[in-house]
Amino acid sequence: MSLLRRESIIATGCILLFGARLLAVEPTHGDIEYARVDGHPLTLDLYLPNGIESQAPLIVWIHGGAWRAGSKDNVPITPLLEAGFAIASVDYRLTPVAPFPAQVHDIKGAIRFLRATAGKYQLDGQRVVIAGASAGGHLAALVGVSAGVHELEGTVGDHTEQSSAVQAIVSYYGASNLQSILSQSTPHGLSVRVPALDLLLGGQPDQLPELAKLASPVAHVHSGDPPLWLLHGDQDPQMPINQSHELVGVYEAAGLTVDFQVVHGAAHGGSAFTTPTRLDRLAKQLHQVLD
Repeated sequence: MSLLRRESIIATGCILLFGARLLAVEPTHGDIEYARVDGHPLTLDLYLPNGIESQAPLIVWIHGGAWRAGSKDNVPITPLLEAGFAIASVDYRLTPVAPFPAQVHDIKGAIRFLRATAGKYQLDGQRVVIAGASAGGHLAALVGVSAGVHELEGTVGDHTEQSSAVQAIVSYYGASNLQSILSQSTPHGLSVRVPALDLLLGGQPDQLPELAKLASPVAHVHSGDPPLWLLHGDQDPQMPINQSHELVGVYEAAGLTVDFQVVHGAAHGGSAFTTPTRLDRLAKQLHQVLD
């Protein structure tokens, strides 16, 4: 069934609505342990498209939750399974467990694991997209532009010989510059972001400028980076839309491919970001880059 024929998508989880019939999308392989750190198991859920006959391009999905909450159970992009993509939804150490850069190290460990086991799961390890929303969008962008950055690679997992590089990045309303984010924030945004940054960095960006820079995607963009898709609501009270504008500007200055969709009237998340039309457009553009 074409994405355009879907009547509605509930964007807060892995549930699709076809008229009056509700269909839950379950992982094809759930709770796969991709690494273990200090006795703490790190797991992912893998969703495979129906009728898979060859190696599927892979989207690695990173959930949001201010870096301190959330789980791999929240996957609003499962309709992309019908466009032939496999989706791996990754849990990573949250900031009450470990501060930055543990989250990036874990996600890169998951990418390396998925490459190493691609044959087992019918995945194409050479066609990998990283995507995420909110804090997950920030982490997706940071992972996507930092291939080879020693401080961000880490040694999580058993497959350090594999590359953590990706071939495309999709960030839904994520941060891009932790050194400017507070000056751009609304009072509501500050109420969320200040305590979240304390947990993430161990302090505020002005107190830890080098660490804040290391955690900022805009600081790592270079000429070899993959194409980037950004979606951000122009009424977002929590994540300043200027964060996306900054990353667009750096990408354009580097001569890189970037597609920025301003979602008019949208706040921080919601079904406006995953309408059938938007997901169909994204699927076609990703296939053009990957195929």
